[in-house]
Amino acid sequence: MGIARDRGRPPSLRAIRGLLLVVSFLAWASAAEARQKTHEDESRVPAYTLPDPLVLADGSRVADSSMWTGKRRAEILSLFETHMYGKSPGRPPGLRFQVVRVVPDALRGKATRKEIAISFSDAPDGPRVDVLVYVPNRFRGPHPAILGLNFDGNHAVDPDPALPLARGWVANDPALGITNHRATEASRGSESSRWPLERIVDRGYAVVTAHYGDIDPDFDDGFKNGVHALERKSGDSPREADAWGSIAAWSWGLGRIMDYLETDPAIDSRRVTVHGHSRLGKAALWAGATDERFAAVISNESGEGGAALSRRRFGETVHRINTSFPHWFCANYQRYNDREDDLPFDQHMLLSLIAPRPLLVCSAQEDLWADPRGEFLAAIGADPVYRLLGQDGMGARDMPGPNVLIWSRIGYHIRPGKHDVTLADWDAFMDFVGRHLVPPERLP
Repeated sequence: MGIARDRGRPPSLRAIRGLLLVVSFLAWASAAEARQKTHEDESRVPAYTLPDPLVLADGSRVADSSMWTGKRRAEILSLFETHMYGKSPGRPPGLRFQVVRVVPDALRGKATRKEIAISFSDAPDGPRVDVLVYVPNRFRGPHPAILGLNFDGNHAVDPDPALPLARGWVANDPALGITNHRATEASRGSESSRWPLERIVDRGYAVVTAHYGDIDPDFDDGFKNGVHALERKSGDSPREADAWGSIAAWSWGLGRIMDYLETDPAIDSRRVTVHGHSRLGKAALWAGATDERFAAVISNESGEGGAALSRRRFGETVHRINTSFPHWFCANYQRYNDREDDLPFDQHMLLSLIAPRPLLVCSAQEDLWADPRGEFLAAIGADPVYRLLGQDGMGARDMPGPNVLIWSRIGYHIRPGKHDVTLADWDAFMDFVGRHLVPPERLP
């Protein structure tokens, strides 16, 4: 009788606190375990065998480009959708573009700046992304463009006080006075070193950027916010194990920005390069893999879940990234914690999905967490697919020294320094794109 009565009582405050302590301890223990299993020691890399991107699921070998295009590419794409990034929706029917403001003399007169609002639904309070477009005034259009998401808001990219602060969620940064996930004036221009706007437009490129938090705020709330809310089913039914995570959402957002760029006469939509740094480098790679409208793809220090081989277990691992950022990938990816050899792919196969388009993989010497060697080896691993499709693939077999740009269709560049985006990175980006996509009259 007593037990039956206790079942109907709400738990005591002490019981709730005890439960929270247990949950907190288990989360801490899981994160600590993941940290202990990481290393940055080349001698500890295990022996591994990479899956062959040119062998079909039935064991037969891809013999020509038509077999790759007609069958194997779709197989690999489905594997990544099912086991890692998740399956994303298509273009939403309510997608709308609004030109909010045009500034013809931005960047000391070097560029025309456009502020574009992209709404993802018909709902007036639905999710939207605010996009900045900088078009060079010096060159005649339509212009090749480099598109990428930013971390801190458009106002952090360009310190112009006329730009509004980011409207929604931004990552906390006490140094900039951000403690409640809302942008501050102190954060204006804080990311400008990562976006050398004048140098880019001087080279003849349009620059396109938007805040990644507009698309999907970067924290785990059960996928109730951002663009994930557009796909939420009624009731409390659990998400599918292959439903899209945040990396896929940011990639999807890049595709919606591309939808707009196709309507802008100032942009040559056939020559849009998608790029990203760190987690946004992962998003750029997945965007390039899933959306073949992007003419070239650049990954900067994207590491685990991006360009680096998972089977090396060097730096950040599958277990570690799933523990720290459980919302980045689909639920199925959790199955491969400490089981990298069971993955039906590795990241060289992600890079192969970009073939035959130009692909540049960039690293930094001190950024061992992102495994520069693993990024280089993944680029080599994608080489056979590029060669099957008539391209020169990766033009090096030995990892180059710092500041040496490999120019081949799969390019590679590593610079001295830490995890960041620097002027040296941007010069490599533009040199590479200039070699593959931009006509000679626009080169310096």
